[in-house]
Amino acid sequence: MKKYLVTGGAGFVGSNLAFALETERKARVTVLDNFSSGNYKNLVGFTGDVVAGDILACDWFDKVGELDAIFHQAAVVDTTVTDQRAMMAANVDGFRNVLKFALKAGVKRVVYASSAAVYGNSKCPMHEGQAATPENVYGFSKAIMDNVAREFAAAHKDFTLVGLRYFNVYGPREYYKGKMASMVFQLYTQMKAGRRPRVFKYGEQMRDFVYVKDLVRANLNALDAEKSCVCNVATGKPCNFNEVIEALNKALKTDLAPEYFDNPYSFLQLKTQADLRNAKALLNYRPEWSLADGIADYVKILEKTRI
Repeated sequence: MKKYLVTGGAGFVGSNLAFALETERKARVTVLDNFSSGNYKNLVGFTGDVVAGDILACDWFDKVGELDAIFHQAAVVDTTVTDQRAMMAANVDGFRNVLKFALKAGVKRVVYASSAAVYGNSKCPMHEGQAATPENVYGFSKAIMDNVAREFAAAHKDFTLVGLRYFNVYGPREYYKGKMASMVFQLYTQMKAGRRPRVFKYGEQMRDFVYVKDLVRANLNALDAEKSCVCNVATGKPCNFNEVIEALNKALKTDLAPEYFDNPYSFLQLKTQADLRNAKALLNYRPEWSLADGIADYVKILEKTRI
């Protein structure tokens, strides 16, 4: 039986991944989380082990045991955080500690979460080969993680290091992210309560929304990647917030018009769109969920979930 570690495994993506590794790969999974933003409720029904630890420390190294691969999801993901030192420490230094552990434990494969935030407001479709132009320190921290990964892979030829640049992810188990939950979830909660959905004027900002089930599939496919790489994970088909509201109205059987208000953030990305050629070639990744289908599936799950 394969053994995997998921850092940040009590969080949104990490918990979905932990369950998929158990059910689809029949693996033995250990979750590492400091529970600062993750929530134990995301892991109810999980049959593996949970280690309470922080990637900024090394006191968890001897608690994990032998592993076949690591999925590194732990990070500060609040894009509005302005404490540059704290962001860089958690995301970059924490990543270095995970790689240090991998070397110590003899683990030869690490799959880690990068982000479309590295692209900022650059030209679309966004390709992994273009220069990083982040608009905030979160995007900058992810760009530096990619640099660290590239140098590490070059220095350790027997190691496979796969970075996945997540675009705008939504789906089950994001309920405890608070203000950092996806706009899909935030708009759902407003509309479920009978309120008009609030979006920045005039709902025309575009995002490459990706359902978490597709994101998990990309992570699982990365177990079979033949070489170190960085790949976008998205749908390749950007949609605007008006389309999100339209899909939510359809799924909820409502007819709520959007309420537009001024955007207070100067660093907001106006459009994201992924070039998926690398993901298709190197990970055999092909998205299965359109925005409308993903939202319809998500709403069905939300309607059955006690949050």
